[in-house]
Amino acid sequence: MSNIEKVFNKGKAFIPFITAGDPSMETTINLVIEMANAGADIIELGIPFSDPVAEGPVIEEAHIRALSRGITTDIIFDGIEEIRKTCDVPIVIMTYANPIFTYGTKKFMKRCQEVGVAGVIVPDIPFEEREELLPFCRDYNVTMISMIAPTSKERIRMIAKEAEGFIYCVSSLGVTGVRKSISNEVEEMISLVKEEKDIPCAIGFGLSTPEQAAQMAKISDGIIVGSAIVQMIAEHGDDCISHIFNYIKEMKKMLIN
Repeated sequence: MSNIEKVFNKGKAFIPFITAGDPSMETTINLVIEMANAGADIIELGIPFSDPVAEGPVIEEAHIRALSRGITTDIIFDGIEEIRKTCDVPIVIMTYANPIFTYGTKKFMKRCQEVGVAGVIVPDIPFEEREELLPFCRDYNVTMISMIAPTSKERIRMIAKEAEGFIYCVSSLGVTGVRKSISNEVEEMISLVKEEKDIPCAIGFGLSTPEQAAQMAKISDGIIVGSAIVQMIAEHGDDCISHIFNYIKEMKKMLIN
C-alpha cells in the first residue's frame, strides 16, 4: 500500500497546495513542515512554470514570483530532500509536461523517488497520452494522479478504471481560483467513479471556506485547497506561516466533524 493510500485509510484528507519557492525556498520548506503539523495529510507542491494553463491569476502570479527569484526544479528537489529530514508527510508534485520533458522524464521520476515524492499531477497530459509518463512513474514508484472534470463525461469511468492513489476531482469549469459556490456536478462525477472503482476522490478548484470544506467532505474523501492559501502567501510573504497554520487547523477541523 502506498503512502497516499494510507492517508485515505485514516479518514478524510486535507490537501493544501503551494507553489514551491514562493516567497522563497526556505519559507516553502518551513511551511510544508508546519502545514503537516497543522494537520495537512498530503501536500501538493507546484513547480513554477511560465505557462501554467490550469491556473488562475493568484497561482499564476505565484509562479511568476518564484521564477523571478530563480527557483528551478533542482532547487525544489533539494528543498524536498531537506523537508524529508524532519517530516514524512506525503508530497505530490503538480506540474506540467514541459518542465518534466525538459528535465528529462526518467531523470525527473528518479529524482522524485530519491527525495520521497509520492506522486505527480500533470494537468496538460490527457488520459489518452498518459503512457508518455506512466512507465517512468511505475519504474520509480511514483503515483500518477488522474484528474476528472465536469467535461470528462463518458470518459470518467475509463479514467477511474485505470486511476491510482486518488482521483483529483475538478469541481467546476475553468482555471483554479476561489469560488463562492461549487458545482453540484461533482457529486455525480464521484458517484460514477465509485461505481467503477473503489478509489479515493478529492475535490479541488475553488474551495476556500470552512463551510465549503464541510459541504464537500460529505460527498468526497478529501478536499484540495490552493488559491486561498497562495493568496495568504502573496499577502504575508515570509510571515505567512502562522496564518496558514491556523487556516489549515480550522479547515481540517471541518473535515473531522
